[in-house]
Amino acid sequence: MTHGSAPTSPAPKAPAPSRRGLIISAAVAVAVVAAMALDTTVVQVGSDADVRAQAFSPDNYGQTEFPRIAEFVKGKAVDAATLAPAVLADKDAAAEQYGTPASTGAIMFTTVTGTVGEGKSGVYTLQADGVPEDITVRVQTGPAINGTDLRDAPGDIEFGQFKNQIEYQDAGSGINRAMKAAVLDPVDTSSLTGKTITVTGAFRLINPKNWMITPVEVGIQ
Repeated sequence: MTHGSAPTSPAPKAPAPSRRGLIISAAVAVAVVAAMALDTTVVQVGSDADVRAQAFSPDNYGQTEFPRIAEFVKGKAVDAATLAPAVLADKDAAAEQYGTPASTGAIMFTTVTGTVGEGKSGVYTLQADGVPEDITVRVQTGPAINGTDLRDAPGDIEFGQFKNQIEYQDAGSGINRAMKAAVLDPVDTSSLTGKTITVTGAFRLINPKNWMITPVEVGIQ
């Protein structure tokens, strides 16, 4: 008797798919593709939907919005000699008459002419014509422009228009940078002391005796 391993039988072949099975599989695939097509929105390049799909750009936003905001501020600006006694007499009444409501102090709009004093970190005091001495008027010229006064000036840029608080804050920064490029970069802001300037801009009315103006227009006389 011969000892050895038993011969192995070949593995059975998988049965070939039936014609009916192939037809069912093809039908399912077609149905899946159709469902995907129904759930897909075609976005045309350059359309509003395409813009929304892109990442938020604070600088693009600022360049788009600043010209409109600048015209709004210039249209609402009150001569400082008129605005100053009004805010000293009744801050709330002045805000209602001349300003845009905001959560942390109304945004006020003014045009002021005066002699530029000493500056610190790009912020200059202004000895303003027609403004009582107990009001300190300052103008910020950069390099960094702080605050959201320009963003809040028209009253129609709201948190709900943005994805989150970061975008909302960045929108204000983008508007400030657009202002600086358009208004302040053409001016030698390092040598303003002693010069007479006329500034139109916005400030937040928190303390009636302390105005920090963010300009939308600067003229040197």
